[in-house]
Amino acid sequence: MKRVPTHIGIIPDGNRRWALGSGLAKEEGYRYGISPGMELYHICKKLGIGELTFYGFTVDNTKRPKQQRIAFSDACVKAVDCLSREDAELLVLGNTKSPMFPEELMPYTTRQTFGAGGMKINFLVNYSYEWDLGFHGGKFGPSMGSAEVSRVELIIRWGGQRRLSGFLPIQSVYADIYIVDDYWPDFRPQHIYDAIDWYARQDVTLGG
Repeated sequence: MKRVPTHIGIIPDGNRRWALGSGLAKEEGYRYGISPGMELYHICKKLGIGELTFYGFTVDNTKRPKQQRIAFSDACVKAVDCLSREDAELLVLGNTKSPMFPEELMPYTTRQTFGAGGMKINFLVNYSYEWDLGFHGGKFGPSMGSAEVSRVELIIRWGGQRRLSGFLPIQSVYADIYIVDDYWPDFRPQHIYDAIDWYARQDVTLGG
């Protein structure tokens, strides 16, 4: 049987570039990323994936123009709302003490089970590795914000960029990284199937 990862990290990049290429304003691209996320969830559920982590937006992303901040924040709220109508165990992780954290997502900052539960879904919102690792004033804090998130085995990034952008640095330490050159709003099911086929051919030793 093909080796399937138990935990996949999703970096859905390219929304703004897709919008510009489609003749839209940059901020309009984010809402087109919700439907691909739901499609990917259903595919992964059928494949028996146990855990998914979506990169919503980072603390650094909040430095973008106000229209874009509002747009990606609204898209994250809508995405979590859609996922809460499915069979899932939802957890939203990020700096809740910042005004950039959407108030609507506060109830999800402890894991909530919806429907029949089953798949764990983590959503990184207003996230930074400094927040996660408790990095403050040049020192690391006593606890990790993402402590209950398991090790990531496969990370898939859309949009062609070859970097992690601070995505779960502890859990990703031995993750295999698969790059999709297409932008996230152009998601196709074949992307996830190709990524898993590629993952199944990798030699996973975890340093041993």
